[in-house]
Amino acid sequence: MRVLLVNKFNYLKGGADKYFIELAELLNQGRVETAKFCMAYEKNLPDKDSGYFLKKIDFNDFKFSFIFKYLSRILFSFEAAKKFELLLNDFKPDIVHIHNIYHQISPSILMVAKKHKLPIVMHLHDFKLLCPNYKMYTQDQVCERCKGGKFFNCTKYRCLKNSYVKSLLATIEMYFHHKILRIYEKNIIQFIAPSEFVKNKAIEWGIPAEKISLLPYFIKLDEFTPDFTVGNYWLYFGRLEKEKGIYTLLEAINMVNDGKLKIVGIGSESENIKKYIIENNLSSKVELLGAKYGQDLKLLIAQARAVIVPSEWYEVSGIVNLEALALGKLVIASNIGGIKEIITDNQTGLLFTPGSVSELAEKMKIAAENDLMELAKAGRESVVIKYNDKFHLNKILELYKRYAKN
Repeated sequence: MRVLLVNKFNYLKGGADKYFIELAELLNQGRVETAKFCMAYEKNLPDKDSGYFLKKIDFNDFKFSFIFKYLSRILFSFEAAKKFELLLNDFKPDIVHIHNIYHQISPSILMVAKKHKLPIVMHLHDFKLLCPNYKMYTQDQVCERCKGGKFFNCTKYRCLKNSYVKSLLATIEMYFHHKILRIYEKNIIQFIAPSEFVKNKAIEWGIPAEKISLLPYFIKLDEFTPDFTVGNYWLYFGRLEKEKGIYTLLEAINMVNDGKLKIVGIGSESENIKKYIIENNLSSKVELLGAKYGQDLKLLIAQARAVIVPSEWYEVSGIVNLEALALGKLVIASNIGGIKEIITDNQTGLLFTPGSVSELAEKMKIAAENDLMELAKAGRESVVIKYNDKFHLNKILELYKRYAKN
C-alpha cells in the first residue's frame, strides 16, 4: 500500500507534527510505503520528497503590503495544487492522509486528489474545520460563538492573535471554504478524531457522525521505559501559550512550598512569562529551560515528581499526558477536552477544574505529601493497553484498506 501524508510542517513544532512524523515511521515499519507533502522550511527534517515541497510562507512575520499574497495562499494555493499533482503522478498513492494544511498549503490539493479519484482521510488535530482560530478559545476563555457558521464573530472579537486583519482573513477563509466551495465536505471521505471529545464536538457542529472514525494517538512503547521513582520538582512541558494554563500554574506554585517548577517549551508567551516570574518574585521557585527534545526531555520527565498539564482550552487529547504516563510519572491535569479520556481522577492521575489555582495547588500538595506511585503505575498500564503503537498501526491500516484505491 502507498500512503501520501500531508502536513504543513515536517519538524517537531507541536503535537500534530509529532504525530505526523511518527505515523510515517510507524507505517514504514509496517511495510507501508509513504511519501510526504509539506511546506519547505529550514527546520524540516531531511526527506526524500522535499523537492516537491511548496515555498515557505511566514504568517508570523506579517506585512500588510503582502495581504493579497497571504489571501491567495490561504484560500486556494495554485502552487500547492501544481506541486501536489507532480507528487501524485510520480508516487501514485492508494490513499491520501491529510493532517494540518490550513493557511500554508490550503485545501486546493483536495480537488487535485479528487480529480485523480483518490480517497482522502483527514485527521482532526484541532478545531480549525469548526473554528476560525482553531482553538475555540479567545480572550482568555473557551468560545463557541462561531457555531452554526457564524464565522463573522472571529473578526468581531479579533480571535486570531488579537489582530483585526488576521481575524478578517481567517473569517474570509472560513466562509469561502465552508459556505461557498464546501471543499472539505465534498472531498474528505472520512475524518479521524483522536478523542471522543473531538468526535462529539465535530458532530455537534455539523459533521455527520458516519464520517468520523475514532482513533486515539499512540506512544512508541519501546522508546519509553518507566521510572516510578519520585523526583523533587514539578514539570511542565509544552507550548508556552495562554490557553495552556501556564499562568494558573505559576500562581499555584506560589502556594506550594515543596519543590521547584521546571518549565520546558517555547511560545508566544515566553517573554511575558519571564517578566511575570520576575515581577512576582518567583525566580527561586521557577526555572525556564527552553525547548527540549528526545532523550533530554525524557530524562527531565523521568526525574520529575509529577507532570502538570493545566490546559484551559478544549485540549484535543494531549500527547504530553501519554508521554508522561508512559514514563511512569504522575500526571496532574485539568479536567477539560480529551484529557479526561486519558486521565481518570484518583485512578490514573489527578484532575482539577480548569483555571482553578486553589484546586491545582491542593492537588500538588496531595502529590507532595502522599505516596501516589500506584496511580503512576495504573497510568502507565493504561497507555500500554490503549495507546500502544501496534494497536494504532492495525487500526489505521484497517481504515486505509476500507477506503484505499487498490
